[in-house]
Amino acid sequence: MTSAPGTRAYDVLRLPEGNWWDWEVVAFDGSRLRLGAGHDLSYHHLLEVVFTDVSYLRCPTLFMDAVFRAPTREESAEVARLLGEEPPVLVAFDADAGGGPPTPCLIAAEDVEVVAGCFPRVAASDVG
Repeated sequence: MTSAPGTRAYDVLRLPEGNWWDWEVVAFDGSRLRLGAGHDLSYHHLLEVVFTDVSYLRCPTLFMDAVFRAPTREESAEVARLLGEEPPVLVAFDADAGGGPPTPCLIAAEDVEVVAGCFPRVAASDVG
């Protein structure tokens, strides 16, 4: 017996303790998405959330105060309908994308990894 699309229960993404106020898309190549977070992204970030084989992405490139939560039944059904199946990973969060009410965000992927460390910002003058 197969369950209806959008009925799978997804866990809430858990982050280590820290000041993860500011967020940005560090890199996205169409498949692998790296989000960086910290209290000030001017020179570095201290956390990365890395999604592998991204199949659905609804997320601004810069945002603040992300609150991770379980996807709603409607969000799960929307992604399952668009992809033709339920993804292995579906991460939902609400974030401040520059004013107004929080923006609902969704990322579907094959896998997700949370990595803590110090990741320096690479300036354009440092490349090449």
